[in-house]
Amino acid sequence: MQNRKKPLVVVTRKLPERVETRMRELFDARLNLDDVPMTQAQLAEAVKTADVLVPTVTDRIDASVLAQSGGNLKLIANFGNGVDNIDVTTALQRGITVTNTPGVLTEDTADMTMALILAVPRRLAEGSQVLTGENEWGGWSPTWMLGHRIWGKRLGIIGMGRIGQAVARRARAFGLQIHYHNRRRVAEQIEEELGATYWESLDQMLARVDIVSINCPHTPATYHLLSARRLKLLRPEAYVVNTARGEVIDENALIRMIAAGEIAGAGLDVFEHEPAVNPRLAKLAREGKVVLLPHMGSATVEGRIDMGEKVIINIKTFMDGHKPPNRILPSML
Repeated sequence: MQNRKKPLVVVTRKLPERVETRMRELFDARLNLDDVPMTQAQLAEAVKTADVLVPTVTDRIDASVLAQSGGNLKLIANFGNGVDNIDVTTALQRGITVTNTPGVLTEDTADMTMALILAVPRRLAEGSQVLTGENEWGGWSPTWMLGHRIWGKRLGIIGMGRIGQAVARRARAFGLQIHYHNRRRVAEQIEEELGATYWESLDQMLARVDIVSINCPHTPATYHLLSARRLKLLRPEAYVVNTARGEVIDENALIRMIAAGEIAGAGLDVFEHEPAVNPRLAKLAREGKVVLLPHMGSATVEGRIDMGEKVIINIKTFMDGHKPPNRILPSML
């Protein structure tokens, strides 16, 4: 690393002003004030000179980018919880530490998940469009715009980490029965607190629940975890909610099954090929069969500031010669 008073920190997107100001105070921070996403070529140029790179979920830090990294780059401090946008294995092989920002988005993402769990069966987006569309509302009717009650239904949570547990706490307050599938069974006291039923077999759980909530990270092991085969296990009256990563679902299969009436609907905050949204999904949304949101699950002022503060702590700790608190270890991949 060159002999500088402050490390050169390249930030790929515009962050909250409070976070950017603190970064400028502590580091030689190169900010993205226009918030225009960096191209792969620009990312490759950035890693040639940066001591620290601060990317976001939309930046693909793959092996080809990392191959351009100079001797200065020692830390990738991801602004986000998931690190599926980074080739972590290659980074670690090149002696580059990778950190993330876990925990700070838990409550915000759980709130959005619960909002979608309510919105899809109760047709909230469809009802809102009645009042904002071209046609005049004809007034209340006892048989019009009927949705489905969620009280007493079974919620199947895929991924019972921080966010999954936060979703379960909210859902239980709404009268949902909690079921879950996870790589490892959670502690007995957590199961008791949530009244949660554990399923070692994801297939068996899917066949029995009314709503599926995806709250697991995207890894090679979870790519298309909800495959066409598994989606067929769901009952026709079931709903799918995803606030995790779009790649966890076989999106084309989900679209086909919703269009065919084999699944009742879906609430999606993430998509398999973001920022592109499949036109067939948009069509289903116009028909009231799905609710679509533009990756808003963690989009709160408080959450973004908390993320930025974690990034700063990781950088500062690392530059002070200590292990940053949110390192990504090989065992976590």
